[in-house]
Amino acid sequence: MVSGRGGACWIILAMFLVLSAAGAGGATAEKGVTYDGRSLIIDGQRKLLFSGSIHYPRSTPEMWPSLIKKAKEGGLDVIQTYVFWNLHEPKLGQYDFSGRNDLVRFIKEIRSQGLYVCLRIGPFVEAEWNYGGLPFWLRDIPGMVYRTDNEPFKFQMRKFTSKIVNLMKSEGLFASQGGPIILSQIENEYANVQRAFREKGASYVKWAGKMAVGLQTGVPWIMCKQPDAPDPVINTCNGMQCGETFPGPNSPNKPKMWTEDWTSFFQVYGAPPYIRSAEDIAFHAALFVAKKGSYINYYMFHGGTNFGRTSSSYFITGYYDQAPLDEYGLLRQPKYGHLKELHAAIKSTSNPLLHGKQTILSLGPMQQAYVFEDARSGCVAFLVNNDARQVTQIQFRNNAYSLRPKSIAILQNCKTLIYETAKVNVPKNMRVTTPVQVFNVPDKWEVFRETIPTFSGTSLKVNALLEHTKLTKDKTDYLWYTLRFKPNSPCTKPSLFIESSGHVVHVFVNNALAGSGHGSRDIRAVKIQVPVRLINGQNNISILSGMVGLPDSGAYMERKSYGLTKAQISCDGTKTIDLSRSQWGYSVGLLGEKVRLHQWSNLNRVKWSTNNAGLIKNHPLAWYKTMFDEPSGNGPVGLNMESMGKGEMWVNGESIGRYWVSFLTPSGHPSQSIYHIPRAFLKPSGNLLVVLEEEGGDPLGISLNTISVVG
Repeated sequence: MVSGRGGACWIILAMFLVLSAAGAGGATAEKGVTYDGRSLIIDGQRKLLFSGSIHYPRSTPEMWPSLIKKAKEGGLDVIQTYVFWNLHEPKLGQYDFSGRNDLVRFIKEIRSQGLYVCLRIGPFVEAEWNYGGLPFWLRDIPGMVYRTDNEPFKFQMRKFTSKIVNLMKSEGLFASQGGPIILSQIENEYANVQRAFREKGASYVKWAGKMAVGLQTGVPWIMCKQPDAPDPVINTCNGMQCGETFPGPNSPNKPKMWTEDWTSFFQVYGAPPYIRSAEDIAFHAALFVAKKGSYINYYMFHGGTNFGRTSSSYFITGYYDQAPLDEYGLLRQPKYGHLKELHAAIKSTSNPLLHGKQTILSLGPMQQAYVFEDARSGCVAFLVNNDARQVTQIQFRNNAYSLRPKSIAILQNCKTLIYETAKVNVPKNMRVTTPVQVFNVPDKWEVFRETIPTFSGTSLKVNALLEHTKLTKDKTDYLWYTLRFKPNSPCTKPSLFIESSGHVVHVFVNNALAGSGHGSRDIRAVKIQVPVRLINGQNNISILSGMVGLPDSGAYMERKSYGLTKAQISCDGTKTIDLSRSQWGYSVGLLGEKVRLHQWSNLNRVKWSTNNAGLIKNHPLAWYKTMFDEPSGNGPVGLNMESMGKGEMWVNGESIGRYWVSFLTPSGHPSQSIYHIPRAFLKPSGNLLVVLEEEGGDPLGISLNTISVVG
């Protein structure tokens, strides 16, 4: 609703020019990458860059080319990714860069498509990733304190950072070598925890910056949300409104950069998805550019899938599904298309933006014009309406303009409208889930029920409640606490009270499930009181403590503890028997995990049961297996698990992640029902599906679906 000329023909031409001029996928070694107070400088030229986060392990190598291609077609110049330390060094000194962990292959694919790379080494990354990317073995190193001026941590951090830098150098991937990596990041949002470490926090920041720069990558280093980033490290902004909240870099010689423009927000079990509109993203991106921002990274551009046990505490398996490219890599419209048009509009005016003089004019009480102009580069204006109401007859350079509510109009040559953030030209599409097979034939399923361990069968016995992860080392979600209990006197109406700092508790008494409970991201402690049936004589109490990922952030993560903290039996509602200091027996993990029951080669290590529907349904701690053929076509595939409770799924030995459909949102729906099976995990026929169900569900309701978009 802005007067002036422009329109669809201009947009098509501008997008063609932008795609034709997209990054060359590498800088020349002679000039490399530097920066000034206006922008990054690549091969001697100032650059206005749009970037998008795509995390290589959250998709498959087979998906990478298509994702990167769509990012480029959407007007991006850079792909930004974290490096995940606990993936690459799962054991001290043992490294893994294979399959989805093949970082070099991912970067070379980006280079082959003519884009740049921002490599966020961290190596602490947060990212809603298990333990923020830190390997759990760090906790067992004597004297270890994470992310502070602590010698054991700094030694390991330097070693891994050097490992990644040297790997990139050996492949010639830094821009200083002619490669695509134009930026690297050290640490991640450290200011969020820095005060907890007092003076050691400040000295750690200086050390981290000096260490990173000393690795001589030949490209700039950044620290996000770090106002005291030491020179020459660039401090950058994360958030949804960096055009309003970011005071700018801590030196006039550093460019203004936005490393995380959140296109949606993370989602946890029990919560609905966060929907951020295309108009809002476009408004704040345009405002950031109007205020001299020259680098914007969309976090996420494609979120992907938290395969296996990689998600952080309580986070769902799908990651940033509301991004411009959804979990499956499909376009989410109008978000994708509206941003694509924004990129084209801004790129077409990059000369005055990067070289012109900025002037700020007041056009009204909540309206401004940001003008960039010089004789050689031309002129561009950003007319900003911060009002929630439409404004009409705004005068700018002898022309009248009408601005939509909360909108920015971009005027090429300071006259011709080429884009308005609140005007969406791209129609909305819709994702369609089509069932192609329902696993509703009982004879096609086989089931194996976990054995509930008892105190006498455990090898570790201690007169205390031990911390969960001290025993599991994060190799499994599960730890059994077992106890023998014999009442000294009659106990009527017995009930068992359990308190845990873990995430999930399942209570079994004499091999029968007595009750379950769980926490949430907001309610950290699990407290349950369940009626129990005791027999005369010895009773076996077995309590399964479960985790749903480790935390991804916070100070002193190495000190955090999980698992049972209190156990009491009450009789008659009055008499209480404290069990916390009784002798407990411990067993790490489930039997099915120990024999790796999800793999083809291990299926015969247990006895599976078959036959009727009654045998199959509603068993807690049960493993199910069946076979299926790959759906026709090449589109995405997903499992609908809505008939189940909580657990994990494997296809042909590959974990497609945890599921928790019984944890409902306030509106009564699962946070996630459909779980992605990448095509790369499948073969034409004879695919093995293995499901671990904790609570008890109905596998006959599971369905295989194809995913597509219409509109």
